[in-house]
Amino acid sequence: MPFEIVRNDITKMTVDAIVNPTDTNFSGSGGVDAAIHKTAGRRLRKECDRLNGCGVGECRATEGYKLPCKYIIHTASPVWQDGKSGEEILLKSCYTAALAMAAELGCKTVAVPLISSGSYGYPKEKALQAAREAIESFLAEHELKVYLVVFDKQSYVISKELYSDIASFISNSYVKNRTVQFSRALPMAAKRVEEPLGEYCAAAMALEDVIKNKDESFSQMLLRKIDEKGMTDAECYKKANIDRKLFSKIRGDVHYRPSKPTAIAFAIALELSLAETKDMLLKAGYALSRSNEFDIIIEYFIGRGNYNVFEINEALFAFDQSLLGA
Repeated sequence: MPFEIVRNDITKMTVDAIVNPTDTNFSGSGGVDAAIHKTAGRRLRKECDRLNGCGVGECRATEGYKLPCKYIIHTASPVWQDGKSGEEILLKSCYTAALAMAAELGCKTVAVPLISSGSYGYPKEKALQAAREAIESFLAEHELKVYLVVFDKQSYVISKELYSDIASFISNSYVKNRTVQFSRALPMAAKRVEEPLGEYCAAAMALEDVIKNKDESFSQMLLRKIDEKGMTDAECYKKANIDRKLFSKIRGDVHYRPSKPTAIAFAIALELSLAETKDMLLKAGYALSRSNEFDIIIEYFIGRGNYNVFEINEALFAFDQSLLGA
């Protein structure tokens, strides 16, 4: 997928370029900056000294040296003050400038950390939002694979309100769909199974509908929906966080069977209703289940009309689930 959140040490990422959050003098002191300099070796220090730094929100590139990357893109990061001193604009500029430089260097893959969220004091929740918005905006116009690298759970924070709301939704969904405990009293047992049997009949009817319409494959339904929504192919696969090459495979093979996250990503990009999403999944041989945390989170966002795949992936990552996309 074009944008993926991963838990890793950025100095171990095998990519074309990594982004190094630093100060205006490229001092190599503290946090990710120090770790990158330590791993890359002394020659990095010498090259940085020749660059003479840059302004906050700007960047410069060096070789990767002993790191498993071709380039290190150093960006001078803003220090959090009060949120009213232009920090957000400068932080987004760090991402945009670094990704633009990576593209100019011919890079296909780039790893970026959560800039300014450590010793520079930028609130992690706000830092994540700024990173996501800047990267999302850049990828809307460019073909690039971007990894947002977080070192551990403590480094990654979504909105407490959102996390709590999703956790509550998951909990309530599990409770509503627990296995029914049958009673010895037959009338009571019959009453207790009434709702599950209704759900079973609905599922059977849905399956019957799929069988009747089996002539339309996932690929055919996808292309039909793209036309119905008045979207271009590029608008759809970018909004779905899907690689262009994969979309070409799906378009060229009427019988192509995507992974479940890929199928859902297209449903999200097309802003399908829950019923339409289930229909599209059935075309690919999948279903949504209230016993699956991943599925419940997807239902949570669709039910609230939030079809931003990047925001959904932030939540999925926070709950240790697979991300949407290829």
